Amino acid sequence: MKPSTFLTHPFRLNGPSRLFAIVACLGTVMHGSIASAQAPPQRSGTRPTFDQVLQREDANQDGEINRSEFKGPARLFDRLDRDGSGAITRKEFEARRPPNTNPPRQGRPTVPSDVIVQRDVVFGTGGGRDLKMHLVLPKDSTTPRPAYVWIHGGGWMGGTKDGGVAKVTPMVRKGFVGATIEYRLTGEAPFPAQIEDCKCAIRYLRAHAKDYNIDPDRIAVGGSSAGGHLVALLGTSGDAKDLEGSGGWQDQSSKVQAVVDFFGPTDFQLFVTARGYENHNRDGSPESRLLGGGEVLSNPDGIKRVNPITYIDKDDPPFLIIHGTKDGTVPPNQSEALHEALDKVGVQNQLHLIDGAGHGGSAFSAPEVNRMVETFLSDCFADPTAE
Repeated sequence: MKPSTFLTHPFRLNGPSRLFAIVACLGTVMHGSIASAQAPPQRSGTRPTFDQVLQREDANQDGEINRSEFKGPARLFDRLDRDGSGAITRKEFEARRPPNTNPPRQGRPTVPSDVIVQRDVVFGTGGGRDLKMHLVLPKDSTTPRPAYVWIHGGGWMGGTKDGGVAKVTPMVRKGFVGATIEYRLTGEAPFPAQIEDCKCAIRYLRAHAKDYNIDPDRIAVGGSSAGGHLVALLGTSGDAKDLEGSGGWQDQSSKVQAVVDFFGPTDFQLFVTARGYENHNRDGSPESRLLGGGEVLSNPDGIKRVNPITYIDKDDPPFLIIHGTKDGTVPPNQSEALHEALDKVGVQNQLHLIDGAGHGGSAFSAPEVNRMVETFLSDCFADPTAE
């Protein structure tokens, strides 16, 4: 009962009867208030799914939530981060709670009106199944343009291609064709499945360059975290035939002409022996799973094979490498080692360390960083907006 209900409808009683009625009504109101106070609070709605948490908190869109992105209490982060990797994965999140069985919310993030998204285009096969990409295309373009391909992160064991649409759209509006791809995760297959699928995607785009108005001689790749590792490997292993796989379009080259690497791992030997990152050496860590299991340091051949630095030569494309100085998941020495190795053979590259930044977060989508990426790609490909 609203308080105003009683006041706007006064009783027409006199003497004791009026007093009794007033006391009775007050008693009813007070009883209802006490009962409400004693009743347990009702939950508002259902607990969020991991995809909803990613949409809200995954600032760098790498398919996991690192400590700097997490908006809850630190103790909750530590409980969810079961493997101590410094990031919460889908598997860890869903292991703590039953899945949400409510229907997913409909709709996708909107894209600008001058952009077209072709979703789930099959670009090849891997492990006996189709591999898919989203294509982000400019409207009303008939001349060949450079391509910018995004590869998602997630410790090689999580993440999806969906977040890459937002990553490539700004460059599509500046004269590029965009793509964001899937690849087999380590729960499905260890290395080299991941790089084989990435190379297949590049070969597909080159084979279908006329269909999508792509200049096959101007393909750039970008990625963060595990995606950063894979784009760096694409950049240096163009001639590594044993990493090509057999997913399709074998007559095409998988070489790329520019690389944007956000805090990607490179040398696992340096990684797992860096102070504070030793837990990544253990069996079951993301790096261990990429290598097929076991302690990382027990597999020197695997360490060498997954390392982009292994394949560097003077003909590699330009690199833009961006890393946070306070990254608690991938040590900055990974990007520093790549930068030094590229410098040694004379490959054009830039290393930008963001002071105080962690493993992803808003610092990596700041306007100055976006401009840095745009300038780098535009410089690599001359004037991509010329029609």
